[in-house]
Amino acid sequence: MTVRPDNRLSDAPMRPVTCGSCGARVLARKSSWEQTSVQWSRAAMAQCLERRRADEQAASPVRRGLFLVCAPLRASIEAAVLDGALPVLDGPL
Repeated sequence: MTVRPDNRLSDAPMRPVTCGSCGARVLARKSSWEQTSVQWSRAAMAQCLERRRADEQAASPVRRGLFLVCAPLRASIEAAVLDGALPVLDGPL
């Protein structure tokens, strides 16, 4: 059995979004209005206070990294969509 390559990022790569609160810079992609992918760099994880707190409060190392976004970063992603800097691939509502 062959594994089918994932070409989604070739057609629509993730784009940088900077949190308006802490300045953490992540890569984001909006496949639809309901689905957002966020990729955290080591620097962004260290810069986001809410992300650090969530990791510190995780009951075990396995639960670390389950943090997607905080409210300020979510607002920054929404602003990037409204400004046209982050396209929604599934199209307008």
